[in-house]
Amino acid sequence: MTAIPSDPPVRLMAAPFTAFDRDGGLDLDRIADQVAGLRADGVHAAFVCGTTGEGASLAEAERMRVVQRWCIEAGPEFDVVVHVGHASLRVAIELARHAASTGATAVAAVAPYFHRPRTVDELVEACAEVAGAAGSLPFYFYHLPDMTGVRVAMAEFIALGRERIPNFAGVKFTHNDLAELGQCLQVAGDDLEIMAGRDEILLASLAVGADSAVGSTYNFAAPVYLDMADAFASGDLASARHLQQVTRGMIDLVQPFGGLPALKAIASMVGVDCGPCRLPLHDLDDAARAGLRQELERIGFLKTLEQSRTRRGAVNETAAQTV
Repeated sequence: MTAIPSDPPVRLMAAPFTAFDRDGGLDLDRIADQVAGLRADGVHAAFVCGTTGEGASLAEAERMRVVQRWCIEAGPEFDVVVHVGHASLRVAIELARHAASTGATAVAAVAPYFHRPRTVDELVEACAEVAGAAGSLPFYFYHLPDMTGVRVAMAEFIALGRERIPNFAGVKFTHNDLAELGQCLQVAGDDLEIMAGRDEILLASLAVGADSAVGSTYNFAAPVYLDMADAFASGDLASARHLQQVTRGMIDLVQPFGGLPALKAIASMVGVDCGPCRLPLHDLDDAARAGLRQELERIGFLKTLEQSRTRRGAVNETAAQTV
C-alpha cells in the first residue's frame, strides 16, 4: 500500500445515525462521541437527519434538537450539512430556516415524496422554495429516486438549478447510474459539487470523476475507503478493488440482517453505539448480532478495518509530530 497523501483524493461525509435510548427517545449525549469518532477516522463532515439518520421518523421538533446539538458539538472545523427534506414543502422550509439559525454549513433536501414533482421545472421550483429559506447557506439537492420515486434527468436539473437557485451548491447523487453521475459531473464543472452517494460503488464513482462522497458506512469504515481512494489515486488498482470488494461484502450483509438496524449494530461493534432504530424498524436480537459478527469476520471486514485504522492512525500521529 502506498503512503497516505496529505490531501486525500476523496472527501468523505458521513450520514450519521440518530442515537436513541432504549425507550426510543433521542440520546443527544452520544453526538459528541460520534463527532470525535468521525474526526479520528478522517471524515470531514456530517450529513445530519438523512436516510441513515432516520430523519423521516423524527418529529419536526426532534430534528431541530438533533441539528442544534450537532452544530454545537461539531464546532467550526467540522462541517454539518442538514437534511431538511420532507413530504411537506412547508415543513422543509421551516427546517431550512432553523438550520440557517444554528450555524450549519449547508442544507440539503430530497424531493417532496408523497405528492411528487413530475418534471425538472417542478422540482427546481420546489427546491428554490427550500433553498430560499436557508438564506445564504449553500443548498444541495438529495437525489434519491429509489426512495422518493422522483426520477428526472439530473443533468437537466443541475443546469436549470444553477440558473434559478442563487445558493445552489450541487447534488448528493444516491443512485447506481454511473453514466448519469458522469453527466452530472460534466455539467457541474468546477463550481458545483456532486457527491457520490453509494458506498458500494465508490471506487467506480472515483473512476467517473467524483472527488467527494456521502455514505452510511463512513460512520465506521471510513479508513478502509480512504485507503481504497489512496490506492486508486496512486494507480494500485488491485488494492483498490480488493478494499472495495471487502466493503461491498459488508454492505451485502446488511439487508439479510435487517438493513439500517444491521448498520447500527456494526457501528456498535467497531465504533459508537447509537442504540436501536425506531419502529417500524426492529433492532437485531443477540443471535442475529452474533451471526452478523461471524459473517463480518468471515469476509475479513473487521480485520481490514483494524488494519486501515492502525495504518492511518500511525501515519497521522507521525505527521502531527513533524508539524
